[in-house]
Amino acid sequence: MKDVFISPTKGKLSFERMFDDLVAYINEEPDLKCKIIIGTDSHTRDDLCFVTAIVVHRVGKGARYYYKKRTQRKIASLRQKIFYETSLSLATAGKLAELLALRGLAKAEVEIHLDVGEKGETRDLIREVVGMVVGSGFDARIKPDSYGASKVADKHTK
Repeated sequence: MKDVFISPTKGKLSFERMFDDLVAYINEEPDLKCKIIIGTDSHTRDDLCFVTAIVVHRVGKGARYYYKKRTQRKIASLRQKIFYETSLSLATAGKLAELLALRGLAKAEVEIHLDVGEKGETRDLIREVVGMVVGSGFDARIKPDSYGASKVADKHTK
């Protein structure tokens, strides 16, 4: 499997199987409002481990999530790392949004959660990465509201 996502309940899934499971989860309760949240975080070890999480949130009724790990050589600049995290989330969101539209689920809200916030070193990058996301047609959330990146993806980077 080239694009392997991991579900805590279903194990390893191809992108296609993950997407089918996501759609089935949405369709189980079609009257509930669903948000699809995508966030990427990273952690430095010997290499840099990036985790992109996809969370399907049935607003007020729980959620299901999937994540994908990838490693690469270290990135020296925090700015480069944050932009790369954002681009990974955007690529996943674009692919999902296209497939959701083909399945008649274009109304599903897609949010991108960014690992930046008003406190800390990333505050100077907020405008730029939020602009990237909004300019691509998605809603953007930053810390403390970006749990897709800062909680779900972060949990699997270590």
